[in-house]
Amino acid sequence: MQFDIDITKRLRCGGDEFTLRSRFSTEARSLVLFGPSGSGKTLTLKAIAGILSPHEGHIRCNGRTLFNSKRGTNIPARKRHLGYVFQDYALFPHLTVRENIGFGLAPLFRRPTRQQQNRISELVEAFGLESVAGQKPSALSGGQQQRAALARALATSPGLLLLDEPFSALDQPLRLRMRKELSRVLDAFDTPMVMVTHDCEDVESFAESIALYRNGSVREVISAQTYANKDADLGEMLRQRAQEAYE
Repeated sequence: MQFDIDITKRLRCGGDEFTLRSRFSTEARSLVLFGPSGSGKTLTLKAIAGILSPHEGHIRCNGRTLFNSKRGTNIPARKRHLGYVFQDYALFPHLTVRENIGFGLAPLFRRPTRQQQNRISELVEAFGLESVAGQKPSALSGGQQQRAALARALATSPGLLLLDEPFSALDQPLRLRMRKELSRVLDAFDTPMVMVTHDCEDVESFAESIALYRNGSVREVISAQTYANKDADLGEMLRQRAQEAYE
């Protein structure tokens, strides 16, 4: 994945102003945005997705310009061909699992074509959701909701998968299991990924490249492979960086 971002976004909440300055480039297929809560990670993810518009800068992915303030380019979210899994999964409560997965495939209020129905069935099977395919999100466990959200995000075969704190709503045993599940899914679908997290174990499990955030800015970009080659403790370095951010 060729990814290049250089954006500025200013936000005001009450009397306080927060400025996001996110600038880095990478060719890693698995990028993790790491840092404490409130450091700008999710804002960056939303800007990539087109949910939030920066004031200045550019966003390029695999040679395609998604946003460029100087040229007036701002591709709508629905046309960016990206899959987004929200922190709370954001499944539609009135739709079944099958209907949630198929939501992005068929136009609104249109019945899916046979080809689209086959795609939905493939995803239901791939994510082990056969037994709950006709149920609504309220009847699902946390792990089943996450798998349904992932299946929905991958239904349109996106060019990039965006994950916002995908394990934060899960308890520790389920978190460990779902990390393995996500690894399997990423390998099976061969989809590049950008993940937001403040959990060192997520970084160690998934990152090829890590963008370290602090106070709205990217302070450093690290290659996980560099640490592996040096036989250094990536997790310990991340814990130190996280501690520094709160001091």
